[in-house]
Amino acid sequence: MKYCLTIKTSSGSYKYNPTPHDPLDVTYSSAFFLFSIFNALIANEGNNTDASSSSFLSVIQASELLTGTVAMAIPKSAVTTTPSFLSRRPPPLIVSSVRIEEKTRNSNTRPTTSGTSRPASSTTALPPATKSSTTRKSPANDRRVAEPNQPSMMFNVLEDVINNFIDPPLRPSVDPRYVLSDNFAPVDELPPTECEVIQGSLPSCLDGAYIRNGPNPQYLPRGPHHLFDGDGMLHSIRISQGKATLCSRYVKTYKYTLERDAGAPLLPNVFSGFNGLAASAARGALSAVRILAGHFNPANGIGLANTSLAYFGNRLYALGESDLPYAVRLTSNGDIETLGRHDFDGKLLMSMTAHPKIDLETGEAFAFRYGPVPPFLTYFHFDGNGNKQPDVPIFSMTRPSFLHDFGISSKYAIFADIQIGMNPMEMIFGGGSPVGSDPAKVPRLGIIPRYAKDESGMKWFDVPGFNLIHAINAWDEEDAIVMLAPNILSVEHTLERMDLIHALVEKVRIDLKTGIVTRNPVSARNLDFGVINPAYLGKKNRFVYAAIGDPMPKISGVVKLDVSKGERQECTVASRIYGPRCYGGEPFFVAREPENPEAEEDDGYVVSYVHDEMAGESKFLVMDARSPDLDIVAAVKLPRRVPYGFHGLFVKESDLKNL
Repeated sequence: MKYCLTIKTSSGSYKYNPTPHDPLDVTYSSAFFLFSIFNALIANEGNNTDASSSSFLSVIQASELLTGTVAMAIPKSAVTTTPSFLSRRPPPLIVSSVRIEEKTRNSNTRPTTSGTSRPASSTTALPPATKSSTTRKSPANDRRVAEPNQPSMMFNVLEDVINNFIDPPLRPSVDPRYVLSDNFAPVDELPPTECEVIQGSLPSCLDGAYIRNGPNPQYLPRGPHHLFDGDGMLHSIRISQGKATLCSRYVKTYKYTLERDAGAPLLPNVFSGFNGLAASAARGALSAVRILAGHFNPANGIGLANTSLAYFGNRLYALGESDLPYAVRLTSNGDIETLGRHDFDGKLLMSMTAHPKIDLETGEAFAFRYGPVPPFLTYFHFDGNGNKQPDVPIFSMTRPSFLHDFGISSKYAIFADIQIGMNPMEMIFGGGSPVGSDPAKVPRLGIIPRYAKDESGMKWFDVPGFNLIHAINAWDEEDAIVMLAPNILSVEHTLERMDLIHALVEKVRIDLKTGIVTRNPVSARNLDFGVINPAYLGKKNRFVYAAIGDPMPKISGVVKLDVSKGERQECTVASRIYGPRCYGGEPFFVAREPENPEAEEDDGYVVSYVHDEMAGESKFLVMDARSPDLDIVAAVKLPRRVPYGFHGLFVKESDLKNL
């Protein structure tokens, strides 16, 4: 017996019929759960839904439901195009019924060949969880796209129902046509390709690779999509003896590989897929049924690895804070390989920050994870050999907070409990994201000894109005801790309207004796993605290189700040604007003599990818960090554009050989 799904609305009737392919059974419990959710959601959306449609399963005999099959094909008319930009909510859609109808089996349809019927209580086994290892995967560009089966097509249809009827991309922050415009649009992978040095020459200290991470969705979205939702792609420029090679490869995460082989998205978007109760319930139900059907196993991780990179313990990792790190390596010809998801011999659970702090003197790495259930914050570190040390749960953080970054000094780790956190009420009643701002919350900074064994030494200090997303550096002074970080003004726009954000770099001093916290801005400009000479991590530094938001998330230039200047003085001592409609990303400082302890702090180069939107070309720029105008000493024309992204890292040649 077969069935088809019919959705009757004020704009027409949508019927999805079975195809002659062999159907795959879907258990009654899974099907009933999913379709009941859809029916209840539509009924509760206030769109004059016929409440009696809750009996849409009544046409099927209860005995038949236990052994019957549900099959569905996608007609061409149901293929979803990229959603248009919508400035206002469309007129209410009146849904008259959502119904599964019995359909007589066609005589020319092949019967199932199984000699035994499927037990009514049978369950679908989940795929086994992948073990943490660094076993090399298949070639980076190997695409094994599977033929879509009946349940896959059914789930895709249901996803289209959600994207078109329940949660269409109405807001600019989740409209793909807006989010993925200009140089935010994704690109395909690029094998190692030689580049042309069009200005100056590449300094010898750049022998190695500059690698930048960023979001690059594998498939064009069919529904809401936030900038943070794209699959991680690494853009590496390998430099050797003055020559440069560009390579762009996806991080082969479990999510990416699963969806690549399936030929379609399977996992919901974290930042854009759960805006409002109806959308959350619908996509949650669909995900649950996909898990029951064996389409994916969340135990293998759902992260994107799209945020940053870190090198410690002779390993290079691609990072995203919703999952474990993924080990990657560069080959001798400049290609990028994903080695695998890494859990440090089972000692790292669930996730890790995308901003670990690496002490270049000791080789240690300091990190944390945060989540929606207690403990909301867990601190830990890795020794110089990359071995993870025990967790330190922080139970004095009493509610979930958005902890993207933190600071580390020679004595302490510094955490920011800001006004962004889990906001279920806004999701339920306002139709917003489950992550949002809480204007009534007082931000605070927490300090804990760098090598703490437990949280007994944790101290919290109220810092009204201070919302830290990225930390630049921190250091110890006598009976005090000093921290440099951009303060996000109008924090309520962080996820929805990044163009309205103004980030004000501040120097924050915590007096450990009196508990008094003082703050002084070091520049009035809109600055974020601040970096320092990596050798000065946890030590008092003088210079900061920061990106100019014009507006965020586009970066129009870079500035050099001298934070040793007196209080309330503009600390900008050098700057470079890239030019009309030319935008870059996070700058990165590379020391000219990294092994020389006598070298000046700013003796080196600032590097970044820059894209010219008028010419449609991208370049790799090398700027003299000591010059008053950050003079360009080398420019490399890239063989194709590099999309805007997030954080990068320079890895010297000797470290690349140790991977």
